[in-house]
Amino acid sequence: MAIAVSSMDDRTLEETLRSMGITLTLHEARRVAELLGRDPTETELTLFDTMWSEHCSYKSSRPALKRHLPTEASNVVLGPSEDAGVIHFTEVDGVRWALAIAHESHNHPSQVMPLEGAATGIGGVVRDVYCMGADVIATLDPLRFGDPHGENGERSREIAREVVEGIAVYGNALGVPNLGGDVVFDGCYDDNCLVNVVAIGLVREDRITRSRVPEAARTEPYDFLLVGKPTDWSGMGGAAFASADLDAEALKENLGSVQVPDPFLKRMLVLANQAMLEVAWREKAAIGFKDLGAGGIACVSSELADAGGFGIELDLDEASLAEGDLPAPVAACSETQERFGIACPARLTPQILRIYNEVYELGSMYEGAGARKVGRVVPPKEDEEPRYLLRRGAQVLVDAPISTITEGISYEREARPAVVHFSERALPAQGRDFAADLLDLLASEHLCSRRPLFQHYDSEVKADTVLRPGEADAGVVTPVEGSWAGMAATVDGNHRLCRIDPYLGAAHAVVEAARNVACVGASPAAITDCLNYGNPEVPEVFHAFVEGVRGIGDACRGLGRIEAPDEALPVVSGNVSFYNQNARGKAIAPSPIICCLGVTPDASTCRSLSLKEEGNLLYRLGAFHGELGGSLWAEWVDPQWVGPLPPLDYAAIRRELALVVALVRERKVQAVHDVSEGGNLVALAEMALGRESRGRWGLRVDFSPLWKEDADAPSAAGATDGGTGGGKRALSPEAVAWGEDGGFWLEVRPTDAAELERRAEEAGVWCARLGEVSSGRKMVVEGLPTPVEIDLDGLAARRERGIFELLRRDVS
Repeated sequence: MAIAVSSMDDRTLEETLRSMGITLTLHEARRVAELLGRDPTETELTLFDTMWSEHCSYKSSRPALKRHLPTEASNVVLGPSEDAGVIHFTEVDGVRWALAIAHESHNHPSQVMPLEGAATGIGGVVRDVYCMGADVIATLDPLRFGDPHGENGERSREIAREVVEGIAVYGNALGVPNLGGDVVFDGCYDDNCLVNVVAIGLVREDRITRSRVPEAARTEPYDFLLVGKPTDWSGMGGAAFASADLDAEALKENLGSVQVPDPFLKRMLVLANQAMLEVAWREKAAIGFKDLGAGGIACVSSELADAGGFGIELDLDEASLAEGDLPAPVAACSETQERFGIACPARLTPQILRIYNEVYELGSMYEGAGARKVGRVVPPKEDEEPRYLLRRGAQVLVDAPISTITEGISYEREARPAVVHFSERALPAQGRDFAADLLDLLASEHLCSRRPLFQHYDSEVKADTVLRPGEADAGVVTPVEGSWAGMAATVDGNHRLCRIDPYLGAAHAVVEAARNVACVGASPAAITDCLNYGNPEVPEVFHAFVEGVRGIGDACRGLGRIEAPDEALPVVSGNVSFYNQNARGKAIAPSPIICCLGVTPDASTCRSLSLKEEGNLLYRLGAFHGELGGSLWAEWVDPQWVGPLPPLDYAAIRRELALVVALVRERKVQAVHDVSEGGNLVALAEMALGRESRGRWGLRVDFSPLWKEDADAPSAAGATDGGTGGGKRALSPEAVAWGEDGGFWLEVRPTDAAELERRAEEAGVWCARLGEVSSGRKMVVEGLPTPVEIDLDGLAARRERGIFELLRRDVS
């Protein structure tokens, strides 16, 4: 039945749309009728509601993404147009291997139902990678939760507990190693937690599957198959839900918008999918393969067909439905989990159906699960636009030009910078105890050990993990059998920086991620981004978004690729998550999160961050300026203080990255750690403590050369103007201890010290020898206004207790 959109007055139309659960604006609903040339059916309105949501259409973000992000490079096999980006990895015995990567968010569902929301977030992102014909080899999970000590502290802690459990339950059951992530707590996430998820897969380049109907469908008949669970109510309206503000009522009303995970069925589906792909490869048949995410059957079928330039006809009576009387909009658009769509040659349909229904007997694992032929691909006729036809028996539910459905709409949003005032007062640093601050920071929710979280996850399930979460600044695996080629991955993002300067803060996230993979000897090869912001209709929010995208793009071009200096570091996949804002208008801080993939030819050379041997020397590498704006310590001592962020010198950073990668690969350094949250003192403490806070060695360093004008000059080379080095300017001891300018700490054998200094000078990279690894379990830092001499066993106990005390349930 048609909905009389064109003849209703505004009030009646508004009431009608809301009663149907449709979030389209009045203008958008009338635009649908205009494009169709008639009033739409309820199913058509539901379909357009999904396809025109921010989640699916990128209607506010697409122009900025296209304008600013570099997506091409010589190592890119497939860019952001597919379900996952694909880059070249390595060649072994004449076979070229590639890495597929997808980066998604499941923020709103995880705030409403944390365990299910996080689990289905993992489930969705791994499907994106499986659809490329890849085997998933790793996941990562950058997480953001509310203030655990604030007004909503107990709720924030409960959400954190359940999100971690959801990720573990799904990922461990699926048999995919978790390579890392990060966890941030801040009051801006009280009403909008962020659950971002990354999946990485391995695929032969000659066996990559596309998320589109292949060209072969022009010369032979192709069917559309629906595989997996039967369609039910779960996840209905999920895309629209993810494109709206959250409030208390929304939490209650949208429980049904959260999908229900089933990792064990997914595991069986993965095996069946592999068997299906083997049939296609053996028969030399091209297929289209896509997961059912936002918008369900209608969206996946329209996107598959339109991407290849085809039309498609489907009959919902042929689909497996959990309930026979399931309403048509639900049957067409529900986001039920664990489903895939396949466009395959009709000649292979019987074999493929047999794989799912008889060989793997999906129906025995879940009632109604299996594979069904639900439609056929329609090659376009000359001078006719491909159409999308969705029926339920004789009833036509959707009939429209397919491009009308998939092209979406676009908005030119107003952008206005937020006013940021730098503080005129100085930070209250006088009289502060450096050792006490270090102890407190490392025991706090910001820097305490994440080991209790990592222990929920299986990081070694495939037996090819070289560096586990927490052992280094990036996780490393060797996924190709018989090869030491290593893939490194890390995630980064700092909301404190972006809150002050959204452009520079986003650029810092790219640089920090690149530094992390360099620490293990991997060359940064590509990045993905998950862009988490508030309501794009608010000019200040949209300005922060555009500036963040611009910062990411400029950083990618500024850093380039070590192997191809004239190419930008490519952005190959990503996601935009808007409306991370409550009904009172309180938005999260701008939170772009970057995943960086790195590649090393020999993972046996990778180094962890923990100290290795007494008597080895400690070098600080990389010039720094000593700005404290956006630093954790500055917020710790004065949450209201605002200062400028550290500047970025891309040319200098490129030289530093190349030098560190070369030194690690040549085994000239024994441990490497970058300087980030907490600055130099925290970086050194983390090296001494190691992954499980059980490091064997202490350290002794002297910071005097970094800030005292009358100190002896350190062994230095190639300092940039304004930074610490040969032409150093006076810095405050607080800036030297806590500044988050970046750079590296290296542990070097005495026999390699001269070569390190020589190569740094030749490369124009500043470095200084500041200390050595010691035998006692003490961390001693000289040259600061107050002494730092810390018992590492006591520090370890406090740091390990932090997360346990934070997330334990109150059973009193």
